[in-house]
Amino acid sequence: MLPFDAAPSGTPDTSHWDLMQIQDLPYPHPGVPDARSGPRFLWWLFRNQLGGQLKALAWGLLHFASVSALPFCVGIAVQAVVDRSGARLALAGALLAVCCAGNALGDTFLHRAAITNWITAAARVQQLLARKAALLGSALTRRVAAGEVVAVSTGDVEKIGWFVEAVSRFTAAALTIVLVCVGLLVYQPALGVVVIIGLPVLALAVLPLLPRATRRADVQREKAGRATELASDTVAGLRVLRGIGGEQLFLDRYRRASQEVRHAAVRSARMWSLISAIQVLLPGLLLIAVVWHGVHLARDGRIGVGELVTVYSSVMILTYPLRHFEEIAMAYSFSRPSAKRAARVLSLERATDTGGSRAAGTLPSGDLHDPDTGLLATAGRLTAVVCGDPDAAGRLAERLGGHPSEKGTPVTLGGVPLDELPLDCARTAVLVQDKDPVLLSGTLRELLDVPASGAVEPSEALAAARCEDVLAALAQGSVGAEDPMDARITERGRSLSGGQRQRLALARALVADPEVLVLDEPTSAVDSHTEARIAEGVRGLRDGRTTVVFTSSPLLLDRAERVVFLHEGRAAAVGTHRELVRADPRYRAVVTRETDEEADARTAGADGAGWDAAGSDVAGVETVGAGRGRALNSDGRHGGPESDRREGGRLTDDRLADDDVLHQLEEIEETA
Repeated sequence: MLPFDAAPSGTPDTSHWDLMQIQDLPYPHPGVPDARSGPRFLWWLFRNQLGGQLKALAWGLLHFASVSALPFCVGIAVQAVVDRSGARLALAGALLAVCCAGNALGDTFLHRAAITNWITAAARVQQLLARKAALLGSALTRRVAAGEVVAVSTGDVEKIGWFVEAVSRFTAAALTIVLVCVGLLVYQPALGVVVIIGLPVLALAVLPLLPRATRRADVQREKAGRATELASDTVAGLRVLRGIGGEQLFLDRYRRASQEVRHAAVRSARMWSLISAIQVLLPGLLLIAVVWHGVHLARDGRIGVGELVTVYSSVMILTYPLRHFEEIAMAYSFSRPSAKRAARVLSLERATDTGGSRAAGTLPSGDLHDPDTGLLATAGRLTAVVCGDPDAAGRLAERLGGHPSEKGTPVTLGGVPLDELPLDCARTAVLVQDKDPVLLSGTLRELLDVPASGAVEPSEALAAARCEDVLAALAQGSVGAEDPMDARITERGRSLSGGQRQRLALARALVADPEVLVLDEPTSAVDSHTEARIAEGVRGLRDGRTTVVFTSSPLLLDRAERVVFLHEGRAAAVGTHRELVRADPRYRAVVTRETDEEADARTAGADGAGWDAAGSDVAGVETVGAGRGRALNSDGRHGGPESDRREGGRLTDDRLADDDVLHQLEEIEETA
């Protein structure tokens, strides 16, 4: 995708864009598109490169006029030979030379102008899509399918550019046909009338077939979009699919989707081949009619041989510009759904004004407060948020980053509503890292080269995120990289395990050192030993900075300075982890995944196991509930006596028998 600058989205269109060339790309600002519909968007693109269109039209007229004038020159030459006129033969030769020169010149520069128009139109669409993606952020793929976004930003931009540049060539061809018909009518009225009647029939004969061809093309696009989306989803989850043995299942699904695309493409191609056949058949029939009528006129002496040759050659030559009628119909048929998809993406807007109603200046600081849930993250402290619904937790994390709530109540930072801040200021003040962060390809140094306060060095962030083994793995896997910071990371970090990717993403967020850092399940893919060390590292590095962690892991919760428990969308309890485990059974049920039956069994002391006042298992960790012998994983979930956690396709022993967790439970029992 083409790069773009950070010019404000409200910058108006400027007329100097019409004169820009390919070397001037990217545009200082691509403009504000008319995204109300696909045709309006296509018209907007055409208007914004009007200079290039006029240039292509001029060269196109020179090219088509030169080609169409050749039959007149040949007719003059033939008649001159018949009449034995050397002067007219010389004139015909000179005219032929001029026409050939005009043809060569016009064809060369028409091709140059057409390609320029195509590339600049596609580049403008790509810039617009890139800006829209940057503006919407993660909200884009929630409102538009990922496959559709990929289709718009790749194949669709080429089809849109094709139609935009084809308009000028079609206009030149249509004007040339009109001029030739008028010239034939003046030159030889008897045959010119036949041509004038026949050419509109040729041009309009395929119109009844275009709606059906367009529908078939739309079906093909739709199926291709679904196949692309399925492919992207399969590739993104390939590691998981292999782990559960579902790789073949999804491969079969993609194979079926691919076959559906092939069948739809064949049906669409059949219709377009029929249109092409008609475009060949009808000009042939017209040519036969002209020759048949012309022979009779020549036999009667009403026209000369040169005139017959001229009309015959003109009709034959006109099949060349007539092909542009088929091309413009095909280009519009293919580009219309593409433009519709692009307009749909470009019409998406943030619910809040990206410019903000407050002037950019000093970033606000203080408590982070969400009025909808009552969540209050005290300034300078590590606050953990426990929510039984992971989806609700993800939505709340996004809302804390400045995204509006369903009720429209803004989140405030130090009493300042985030939606009143300019978008870049809001993102600088509050950084949200979701549970599925993306690692861009490049070196580790480039990955950590993000806008930051400068207070946290990359080495400190990597140490806090416990990335020692990640650095060793990167150094070992990169040939010629002595410094791990110069080791290359593959696309989306696919060569790393899930836990390694998660820790690198955490280090990147720590390097940014925002005023408020919101982390959504930052350790869900790491083992309990590493999780405990990460909790200590994050708390130490973020000391004095506001940090909000969405998690249900006892290890992280125990190291938080403040825990907020959300129940049914509201802050139901606030305190430390140990206080809430002892005092709030709802909190204990979420953190330990305790079922009602297990709670009843614990209360009754089934199998000699029970919970003390602190909410800890009296027997340690081996018996939880009705003698089921289950242990707690590091994220608070129950597992078997040998509970395993899958990390990036590899199984790691993750039982609560780890020393850190046992020590935590022993301390809770002692305080009880």
